Amino acid sequence: MRWSLVVLSGFLLSPVSAAGEPPPPDWVKVTGKAGWQPRDSSGEVVFKDQLWILGGWFDSFTAPPRDVWSSSDGKTWKLVTKTAPWKHSDLPMTLVFKDRMWLMGGWFNGRLAGHGASSEVWSSTDGAQWEQVTKEAGWSPRIAAGAVVFKGRVWILGGTENYYFGNEKSLKSDVWSSADGKTWKQETASAPWSPRAYHAAVVHDGKIWVLGGGNYVPKYHALNDVWCSADGVNWEQVTRKAPWQPRIWFSSVVYRDRLWVLGGWSNNPSKNWGDVWYSRDGKGWTRLPSKVTWKERHEHSTFVFKDKIWVAGGHAQPLSSEVWSLAVPKDWFNEK
Repeated sequence: MRWSLVVLSGFLLSPVSAAGEPPPPDWVKVTGKAGWQPRDSSGEVVFKDQLWILGGWFDSFTAPPRDVWSSSDGKTWKLVTKTAPWKHSDLPMTLVFKDRMWLMGGWFNGRLAGHGASSEVWSSTDGAQWEQVTKEAGWSPRIAAGAVVFKGRVWILGGTENYYFGNEKSLKSDVWSSADGKTWKQETASAPWSPRAYHAAVVHDGKIWVLGGGNYVPKYHALNDVWCSADGVNWEQVTRKAPWQPRIWFSSVVYRDRLWVLGGWSNNPSKNWGDVWYSRDGKGWTRLPSKVTWKERHEHSTFVFKDKIWVAGGHAQPLSSEVWSLAVPKDWFNEK
């Protein structure tokens, strides 16, 4: 996500299929240049049968964008508003809840206006008009937390309070939930998974799942563990080390009744990832061996929309405004 990353060369995955097996599905480039300026770290949701991109990151010295874009096909994008009232749009938490789009937390960095994280909660029914549900949620200001809808409530999991200038105390492993986005309940102050940000949180098989993540500065570390919980309080470690490389700034979705991990970044050496993995139970993982895929990237937006997985934008060195989609037939899988 940051300007200091080293340029990497791309690669293509080379699948080897057994005789008689269907070929692996390939990604389709929907557009090489969407209407919005190339970016990463955006908020993203699927809402009212459209893809939505909210804010993001251009560079380390410019205030994050406050624009909102929507698309019904991933190719043609409409500018819904150029300047939304929220300003912390770098690494915010976004989701759909009670027929509204929600943007929570996030980071602001401006050359003259200072920097900091937010605990603001905003919602909208159309992407143009936004309501500030609360100026200060119960959880501390933070970015890059997990955010899901589970059992009729919004959940916030972990994150970090300070991007550039934090320390280990800035990292969180607390879990919060809310029925209305305004009043928050702390479900646990310290989940058994280690404090982390830049991880993924999804809902699958009637449980909340937390995958990977870690920290970037001042001390980098990355994880590839997988945890799940049926109530957000009691957690089970499904695996300590998944076969995908420990990483931050990746994405995860649930598609075809499976968990998916896509892309990301790890350090020492600095490396973007372009691999795609899937798992039915979070323990056994299979790499998707597509011949055609997107260039390695991190902090891209990922959606499940129109029975496909979609990847948009992200830092592919340089920043990207590409949009890709992947359709996997329901009967294609052959996990062992």
